[in-house]
Amino acid sequence: MKTTNIILDRLVGNWESINLNPTVIIYRNGNSYLLSVIHMNEMSKQANPATYEIQEDEDGFFINYNLKRTVVSYDTKLDILTISALGDYMRN
Repeated sequence: MKTTNIILDRLVGNWESINLNPTVIIYRNGNSYLLSVIHMNEMSKQANPATYEIQEDEDGFFINYNLKRTVVSYDTKLDILTISALGDYMRN
């Protein structure tokens, strides 16, 4: 899915995985946008967030997830967020 001209303000909020992957929260922090992946510890039932800055280059938006460039794309018609390493997300 090729995404062009994403307005990051539209992506702010909670996103729930279609594939049962961790929940994602996108929010603004000053002039930057951050994406937090919320991992749940099954034993302690505590949330362990990992936060990444959403960056942009000539190929589009991405985060550095687990030391790899991970593409972040958005389908405006379906309102689906796609994170290449984690799959598709619906707005929660």
